Amino acid sequence: MTSSTTDFLAIGRRVIRREAEALDLLAEHLGDSFNAAVTAILGAQGRVIVCGMGKSGHIARKIAATFASTGTPAQYVHPGEASHGDLGMVTAADVALVLSNSGETPELADIIAHTRRFAIPLIGVAGRAGSTLLRQSDVAILLPPAPEACETGIVPTSSTTMTLALGDALAIALMEHRQFTPEHFRVFHPGGKLGARLATVRQLMHTDLPLVPDTTPMTETLLSMTQKGFGVVGVTQAGGGLAGIITDGDLRRHMQGLLSLTAAQVMTRNPRTISPDALAEKAVAVMQERKITSLFVVDPQGSDHAVGLIHIHDCLRAGVV
Repeated sequence: MTSSTTDFLAIGRRVIRREAEALDLLAEHLGDSFNAAVTAILGAQGRVIVCGMGKSGHIARKIAATFASTGTPAQYVHPGEASHGDLGMVTAADVALVLSNSGETPELADIIAHTRRFAIPLIGVAGRAGSTLLRQSDVAILLPPAPEACETGIVPTSSTTMTLALGDALAIALMEHRQFTPEHFRVFHPGGKLGARLATVRQLMHTDLPLVPDTTPMTETLLSMTQKGFGVVGVTQAGGGLAGIITDGDLRRHMQGLLSLTAAQVMTRNPRTISPDALAEKAVAVMQERKITSLFVVDPQGSDHAVGLIHIHDCLRAGVV
């Protein structure tokens, strides 16, 4: 029998809805064991050792990666390799998170025994109450009895989706408890589009700045503005703080008699600035909101001294926009 395109679409929707129902069921069933798992991880001096076999192993790898990128040191250990020497990676300072839908996966026996022998906290995640894994665990998380998404009920689908979501829930609970910020996140994601989005102003700003004292005649101010090539010049007051800026718009507004004026007479006072530690994406948002192309970067200690300048073109080149 040949299925039509409509049949494929119906199957796809059924699978997604069935897995979504499984996630709803998981959310309802989370209880004290989830709190205990988070507490156990927070109490560990070492890493979270995440372990699983087969499809659970693939999920374990992803959970370990999510932990590691959100401030919780973690490592995936393959149970087969663990039995042949990699148990040496698992120390008494660690906590183990072991995944098995049946809770009876034979390849997990050695790592479970290792955690018991050296009093390493063990968090077990399984879909069968009373299974070996859950009985041996210090914290036992039982997945709810959600049907797999396939009609035969044998392909790990809903069960792996629930396990993956559970790992995300643990990671985010830990992350929020530690007040893990986007700036922290960037430390672990320096490359690619995500790294660009999380770049700081300090990394992109220029430090050879177009600055003139407020008493500077406009004849000299225009020279400084032209030489630096940013289309803007900063005007400093006594003491060196940034008092204002002069842009092309300011020049047009003071066209009549411009060359007889000083920088202070032409400048726009109290310009919008940004901290060097702000995300470059924030700088882009400010520039778009104010319809400007550059921002002076000021000392975050409150002195109002300009320490840099960031231009929209720098953000474009870095892939921030």
